[in-house]
Amino acid sequence: MPRPGSAAQARRLAKAQLLGWDIGEDARDAAALVVSELVTNAIVHTASHRIVCELCTSPGTLRIAVRDDGYGSGVPRPAQDGPDADDEHGRGLLLVEAVSCAWGVRDEGPGAGLTVWAELRA
Repeated sequence: MPRPGSAAQARRLAKAQLLGWDIGEDARDAAALVVSELVTNAIVHTASHRIVCELCTSPGTLRIAVRDDGYGSGVPRPAQDGPDADDEHGRGLLLVEAVSCAWGVRDEGPGAGLTVWAELRA
């Protein structure tokens, strides 16, 4: 059983919410992947005490935003090709980029944290 506040729990809750909103299976699966990757990054790369995941829909679009306390090691970036290209870490944002129409990072200001967001076709 995953610990409370885990990426697995966030993924399950997001899929349940999207099912309730009648979002198609392909979009639900892509959204679950994005939620899992963004929440995992917030857990692994920050010392945040609180991580918030928000889902919003508009016609044809699903927006996912994960906000942390901002106590991390900088702005998240996709892994680059290079000597560590086969490393199994650092590929999450490449997956997010592959399944999303757009994604980005917003600095909420000093002490307010970072928000990493992604938009998918719903």
